[in-house]
Amino acid sequence: MWFANSRYWLFQTIGWGGFTLISIFFAYSFDQLNTREQLIQVFGRLGIFVILGLLLTHLMRSLILSIDLLQKRLERQFFYFLLITFLFSLVGSVIYMQVLQNNNLLNKREHEFLGNKVLLIASGVFSFFVYFFIWNLIYFIYHYVTKSRKQQLDTLRLESMVKELELKTIKAHINPHFIFNSLNSIRALVDENPQRARKAVTELSNILRSSMQTEKMETVPLEKELHIIKDYLALENMRFEDRLKVEYDIDEDTLNQPVPPMMLQTLVENAIKHGISRQISGGLVKVISGFSGDYHELVVQNTGQLNGRPDTEEGFGLSSTTNRLNLLYGDKARFEIRQVNGSLVEARVLIPVLP
Repeated sequence: MWFANSRYWLFQTIGWGGFTLISIFFAYSFDQLNTREQLIQVFGRLGIFVILGLLLTHLMRSLILSIDLLQKRLERQFFYFLLITFLFSLVGSVIYMQVLQNNNLLNKREHEFLGNKVLLIASGVFSFFVYFFIWNLIYFIYHYVTKSRKQQLDTLRLESMVKELELKTIKAHINPHFIFNSLNSIRALVDENPQRARKAVTELSNILRSSMQTEKMETVPLEKELHIIKDYLALENMRFEDRLKVEYDIDEDTLNQPVPPMMLQTLVENAIKHGISRQISGGLVKVISGFSGDYHELVVQNTGQLNGRPDTEEGFGLSSTTNRLNLLYGDKARFEIRQVNGSLVEARVLIPVLP
C-alpha cells in the first residue's frame, strides 16, 4: 500500500511538475515574462491552476476508488469517466475564476465575461476538462494494463497450481480409504443385491472420472458438481447405512452457477471424514445452495465438533479450497468453517455472482 501511494504521488509530482515547466517555457517563448506585472500574472495563474489541479485530481481518484469504478464493466467505466471529468472541471472552473477575480488575475477576455458568470465559468471549464480528461485517460489506461497483467499472472499461477496438484488430485479429493471401503461394500452386495452393486460401480466410476478430468477446468456448473456429490454420498450410505442422513436445500436458480470443480465434494468428504465417521450414532450432512445478496452461497453442514484444524492430512483439502477461491475471485470470495452449535459444524463459501 505504501509503495502504491508513493508511486502515485511520484507520478502526480512528475505530471504537474512537467506541466508547470512546459507552461513557463511557452510563457517565456511568447515574451510573457518581461515585466513584473507579467510575472505576477503568469506565475499567479499557473500556481493557482496547478494547486487546484493537484487537489481536484486527488479527490477525483478518491471518488473513483470509493465507487469501485475500475471494477465495473468497460462501458460503464467510460460513461462515469466522462461524467466525473466534466463535474470536476466545472468545480475547478468555478473555484479558479473566483480566485482569479479576487486576486485581480483575470486576463482581458475573462474581464469581458465578468457580466456573464456562465460565460466566465464556461471559459475555464474547457481548459480543466482537457487536462482532467488527459489525467483520467492516463489513470484508467495504467490501471487497465496493470489489471490485465495481474489477470494474466493469476491465470498462470492457477495453471501452475493445477499442474502441480494433478498428481495429488485423487489423494486429495478421493480418500484411498473411501475407495477401499466402497469396493468392500460393493463386493458384499454382489451376491445379495447385484443390481445395487452394479449401480455402486457406476457411481464410483463417475467420481473417479470426475476427479481426474474436471480439475483441468476452472469452473463447472453447480448441477454437475451435485451429481458427483450425490454419487459420493450414495456410496458412503452403503457403509454408514442408517447412521448417515443426507439433506439437500438447493435453489434451482443456482444450478447453472459456476463453481470450482470438486470443491463442494471436498467439503462434503471433509464432513463425512471428520464429522459423521466420529459419531457413534452417525449424523446429518446437509448441502445448501442459494443466493445471498450479490453472492452465491454454498453451505455444507454436518453433525460433529470442530476441534482445532479439521483437515489433518497436510491441511490440503481446506487450504486448497481457500487458494483456489483466491486465485479465481481474489478477495471477493470468502470461505469459513465454524461450529454453529454444540453438535453442528458448518463450512460456508461465498462466490460473487457475475453480472
